[in-house]
Amino acid sequence: MTSKGFTINERGQLNRFAIEPKVYVDETPRVGFTKYAEKLNGRLAMIGFVSLIALEAITGNGLVGWLTSL
Repeated sequence: MTSKGFTINERGQLNRFAIEPKVYVDETPRVGFTKYAEKLNGRLAMIGFVSLIALEAITGNGLVGWLTSL
């Protein structure tokens, strides 16, 4: 018998503790060649490529030229 988050056992005693939620395990792989890893890799590559273009536009040199002028 369940009402408002509490349970009553067969002797009529009220269980004052919260009902435990159902636990599940997400078994989708997060390593290797998965869709998640490929999306993340592509997004990071796009950020790096745009950053290099912005660096070249700001400094007038490419990455190697900028590093040698330091």
